[in-house]
Amino acid sequence: MTPDPQSSLSLAQLIGLVTFAVSMATGQVLFKLGATRVAPASDLDGWINLIFQPIVITALALYGAATFLWLWLLQKIPLTTAYPFAALAFVLVPLGGWLFFNESVNLKYIGGVSLILTGVILTSLSR
Repeated sequence: MTPDPQSSLSLAQLIGLVTFAVSMATGQVLFKLGATRVAPASDLDGWINLIFQPIVITALALYGAATFLWLWLLQKIPLTTAYPFAALAFVLVPLGGWLFFNESVNLKYIGGVSLILTGVILTSLSR
């Protein structure tokens, strides 16, 4: 089944695309959180300790679920419509870094976020 390139997004598809981006961003925040809870992985034991952190396992499971969601979405939506929504993760991940890890966000970052959001909106409306 080939997605119709001229069809507009349904509410379920839009929710799915946003859920995908939020899931990817949440996974990144969880990876960072898991990585900061153990010593740097410099040997096999360190990597095993890192990978088997419950929070890292949760992030991997979230990535797995997001992958299945993405595949489902691609069955229904043209890639050129769906992919710009993945860019929302570029907005959400640094926001998560700021909220959860006290990482800095400056005016240039806010300008870049504005451009990304504008691009996602324009590309989604172009269908």
